[in-house]
Amino acid sequence: MPRFVRFLHDDTPHYGVLDGTDVAVIEPHPFADPHPTGERVPVEGLRLLAPVIPSKVVCVGKNYRAHADEMGGGVPDEPLLFLKPSSSVVGPGDPILLPTDRSQEVHHEAELAVVIGALLQRVSPQTALKGVLGYTAANDVTARDLQRTEGQWFRAKGFDSFCPLGPSIATEVDPGDLSIRCTVDGEVRQEGSTADLVVGVGELLSEISQIVTLLPSDVVLTGTPAGVGPMVPGQRVRVEVDGIGALENPVVDRQDVGDEDRTNGQG
Repeated sequence: MPRFVRFLHDDTPHYGVLDGTDVAVIEPHPFADPHPTGERVPVEGLRLLAPVIPSKVVCVGKNYRAHADEMGGGVPDEPLLFLKPSSSVVGPGDPILLPTDRSQEVHHEAELAVVIGALLQRVSPQTALKGVLGYTAANDVTARDLQRTEGQWFRAKGFDSFCPLGPSIATEVDPGDLSIRCTVDGEVRQEGSTADLVVGVGELLSEISQIVTLLPSDVVLTGTPAGVGPMVPGQRVRVEVDGIGALENPVVDRQDVGDEDRTNGQG
């Protein structure tokens, strides 16, 4: 099963395909007829980056019934859509920077993320699925206190580092029944399956494409299972999705991190 990764090698971002203990380097990238360069680098010690830098991240809220119940208000009649900026994207191992000067309640939200491989504009669910490159893991980090007090979610969802993605793009998984798990310092917080999505992947992509054109490399977050909860500095959050791998990030107070030390996983 091809799994694309994006990584830093010789101080330059590259794409490659996981192949056992090595990564086979490709050019130019998975969205434009990639071909192998013949170079291979060991996985061990390799710094993985966010597997994609999208033009936009489209998200859906309350797409698991149990999560909708825990948040209150029930499942909406239509998919509840919102955006996260591309500047919120970070990769595996990069810190989630808590804006403790702005928010006192930041939550994890483990999700399956869809990586778009072809332009999708007003398409059917069947066509939408054909335009998917693959899937990765995501953490839709949310300043819950801001979300509750504001009518729109730009601040609550959009801080730098509020969209960890990775570790790979799996191209041949079936999104219909994938387990999703989130642990914080080893404690299980969320466990669910994409079989419980209210709106499935094809239908969700189709609906989004009626509103905004999805471009190659765009990312769609499909919603989070029940069990969302707070994170505090010093913790480590791990999101695991079947067939994709584990996305793990440390949690730090952004006020303790100098601007020159911050990383955004974008290379």
